[in-house]
Amino acid sequence: MSNRFARIPIWDNLCFCGTGVLGIFLQVVVELGQFEKKKVENTHFQDSRQRKEEYKSSDGFPNKPGLLKTLGRIPEVNNKYPILLWWSPLTGETGKLGQCGIDTCFFTINKTYQDHLMTKAFLFYGTDFNIDSLPLPRRPSHEWALFHEESPKNNYKLFHEATITMFNHTATFSQHSHLPLTTQYLESIEALKSHKYLIPLSRKNDLRQRIAPLVYVQSDCDPPSDRDSYVRELMKYIVVDSYGDCLHNKDLPQHLKNPTTMDDEGFYEILAQYKFILAFENAVCEDYITEKFWRPLKLGVVPVYYGSCSIAQWLPNNKSAILVSSFSHPKELAKYIKELDNNDQEYEAFLKWKWSGEVSNKKLLSIMKQRKWGVQDVTQDNYIDVFECLVCNRVWENIRRKKKGLLPTVWQGKADHLSCPKPEVFNFILPSTAWTSRRDLWISSFEQSKKEAQVLRQLVKKNENFTTEEFWKLVFKD
Repeated sequence: MSNRFARIPIWDNLCFCGTGVLGIFLQVVVELGQFEKKKVENTHFQDSRQRKEEYKSSDGFPNKPGLLKTLGRIPEVNNKYPILLWWSPLTGETGKLGQCGIDTCFFTINKTYQDHLMTKAFLFYGTDFNIDSLPLPRRPSHEWALFHEESPKNNYKLFHEATITMFNHTATFSQHSHLPLTTQYLESIEALKSHKYLIPLSRKNDLRQRIAPLVYVQSDCDPPSDRDSYVRELMKYIVVDSYGDCLHNKDLPQHLKNPTTMDDEGFYEILAQYKFILAFENAVCEDYITEKFWRPLKLGVVPVYYGSCSIAQWLPNNKSAILVSSFSHPKELAKYIKELDNNDQEYEAFLKWKWSGEVSNKKLLSIMKQRKWGVQDVTQDNYIDVFECLVCNRVWENIRRKKKGLLPTVWQGKADHLSCPKPEVFNFILPSTAWTSRRDLWISSFEQSKKEAQVLRQLVKKNENFTTEEFWKLVFKD
């Protein structure tokens, strides 16, 4: 388990829910709670740090053939290699020489290299990007690179044009970023096609005597997507088995109650018995697609999906998931699921691709074939290695251009490299409903983060060090 949550940047997110003392207090409570819950939400991949640790050998460096080849530790850096400094780091590597194709760069988390003449880029992990510690002043030769695969709840201010365009290089879940991480939770096409957990429909029909048609498993309650409000309403019209902390009504076996068992075969076997899985993301952002979507497809269960508006671009085929956005009200969705539950032919049409092993989505097939990094595959580079090499190669490209007397290539993040719309209130929820308060808080957080992004851009543009007090004073100036 990563220790990322042992250090919560409270001051960086303190004022999300208002200027009053009560608002600040509530936000601290929420931030603490949300970070604690985040520990157990993505149990398939705890976080990027852990994913990189899985690829290391005993000496702390990648132990595999691949794009990034570590050449060894060096006590001093001369003027031969560009320095790429992880300012908000993913790992604890103090220094390594990495070979990225024909290019060699020195990667480090040692901030004493900030003013070194060969320091060319600063790398940031978005979740730990803090306004109280930035490498300013920023020289013209200093490029900033952002790696952020998480949802906006981890650092909302990054999800605005004013902030994301401060970076030269981006690696995010958006398919538009320089290094798209959209398929970060999908191991392979073969994993989608696998029949390992697939249960015949006749058996599922028999199991329906003791389990619901739908299953919901969430322990991160009341996120920006407000998924619990939707499921709560859905439960009025159809039976849903809920095993997680959110809307809990059914218990897992004792040996599977620990959140770390969410990838246990026993847990998969339980989920595989259901006809439908509610696959609801914690935030509604284009291309933010997690294991919640891929897991039911791998298990041979029909996902009922709520989240990315681009999800149709990532389906194995045109009839492999039910999209919540197609229904005007949870009552209509419940009616449709009941119809499928009682019509074997119509239900089986959603799993025809699975039984035949035919993934017809050409875009998905192409992206998975071209992807330069792997998931849970130690024979491939992980996506952090590839991100480091992306920046390294671009730094060297401009070094070579300068030697030829050419102008440097200018890279810049764009608004669609990391963005999420303002959270919306479901139209079936009355304003007086008690559980709308969490959604209201996230809407306030979104509006607050826009101000923070604008102020941050203003201060960074001045290119001088600033204090947190100066930052918050400007945020609340009006």
